[in-house]
Amino acid sequence: ERGYLEVATEPYFAPNEFIDPTRQGDDKYVGADIELARYIADSLGVECRIVPLEFTAVLSSVTEGKYDMAISALAYTPTRAEAMELSDGYYYDADATWYGLLVREEDLDEIKSADDLGDKTVVVQSGSLQELFLQQQVPACKEEKRVSATTDGFLMVQEEKADACITAATTAQLFLDANPDCGMALVDGFRFVVDETTQGTRIGMKKGETELAAEVNRIIAEVTEKGLYKEWYQEYSEYATSLGIN
Repeated sequence: ERGYLEVATEPYFAPNEFIDPTRQGDDKYVGADIELARYIADSLGVECRIVPLEFTAVLSSVTEGKYDMAISALAYTPTRAEAMELSDGYYYDADATWYGLLVREEDLDEIKSADDLGDKTVVVQSGSLQELFLQQQVPACKEEKRVSATTDGFLMVQEEKADACITAATTAQLFLDANPDCGMALVDGFRFVVDETTQGTRIGMKKGETELAAEVNRIIAEVTEKGLYKEWYQEYSEYATSLGIN
């Protein structure tokens, strides 16, 4: 009835959502999730308005009902499921979405798994699934640090303000490809264990917005059947790399 949907996102997580420096205005927000947001709005016959926020603000703004939905590479967590309506999963790819540790190359011999972090400083994005891994799958660490964007965590490791960053492998690899001389690498052969209930990237909506959630799930089913999201994901992975986006 209002004529538009307001979609909160943290636009620093390529290829899902990121800023294209060659464009202006709302057109500068691009990525697979942005395409999904606009597809949903088009399907509902309304305008899509992208609202860029820090990740924790993305979550709180939707929980509080300030904006209509959060489309920002959200994984399922029990806490989120209690706080908001979560859509069906729209992207499942174990190879693309596994989670590991990004460390300095000089520390690869010393850090081979989460068990080796007892005397290390570990950084994660606040409010993320990675934070849950820190709480549940890292036996011990010297210090925990939290940042609003995963790339800030990468820079902390590079600048020796942290020793390891828990990260989605895809995001880390895009950073490494764009910064080949950064002196960092993913720990080879180690992955955090992902519970089946966390599988699939989701859309968040205000708790109780069941009518909107039902429409979103209908559209997700259509997108999945057509294979559109995987096409967008591949397209924007290549595009982010071409722009040097990390």
